[in-house]
Amino acid sequence: MNAAVSRRIVVVTAVHGPHARFLPEAYASLCAQRLPEGWEWHWVVQEDGESESVRPYVPVDARVTFRQGRAGGPGVARTMALAHRDGAYVKVLDADDRLTPGALARDLAVLERDPDLGWATSRVLDLMPDGSTVGFPGDPDQGPIERGAVLAHWKANGFLAQVHPASLCVRRELLLALGGWMALPASEDTGLLLALNAVSRGWFSREVGLLYRKWDGQVTGQAAHTDRAEREVRMAVVEARARALSRLRWGAPTAP
Repeated sequence: MNAAVSRRIVVVTAVHGPHARFLPEAYASLCAQRLPEGWEWHWVVQEDGESESVRPYVPVDARVTFRQGRAGGPGVARTMALAHRDGAYVKVLDADDRLTPGALARDLAVLERDPDLGWATSRVLDLMPDGSTVGFPGDPDQGPIERGAVLAHWKANGFLAQVHPASLCVRRELLLALGGWMALPASEDTGLLLALNAVSRGWFSREVGLLYRKWDGQVTGQAAHTDRAEREVRMAVVEARARALSRLRWGAPTAP
């Protein structure tokens, strides 16, 4: 670590073969970030599997770590990436998405300012194949998100949260306390978001923090993801976990 740098934010990306070609764009969006003095980012790219198709797209940069492991889905890959212990915060960046300028600095500013906040999210725009962007109609007002608010909105709106889990930045200790991402074939990030909100307050920024790529190969567009029977099971488990955490009345400890 540079002598002038004392703290890091770890950016975690799960990737497998079909998504690897987008990694250079994700990397460029990281390089465009300007962090507060004394901070730097560390990008952990964790392949969900052990192929030869991802490594060629991983940039050669001392700030980038590439790992491989047994395939288990994006939640498993992200959780395995938590073995890297050099950051107080974890930022999610899916392989096919892009951060907007200032996204990391805004997340850090919010979480450093208020130790009672466990996580932060931001406005997300869909990035369409033609390069245009489309907003999300249900964005909340900028500000804190109280405990239980995400579950209530998600339950009342057809299992759609009012904030996007792909924009998540979270305190690493809190993420570890909840066991990382859920062991589900999909919706593992939504499950984590609801669990986080069950035990801690969060934050939503109205400034766009992420461009969420829409394309034919994305996992959420596949038939298996929308299979009704499986989806009902996933949603039931996600809800049950969030409600169980709420009943425990355990609150995330504030940052030191």
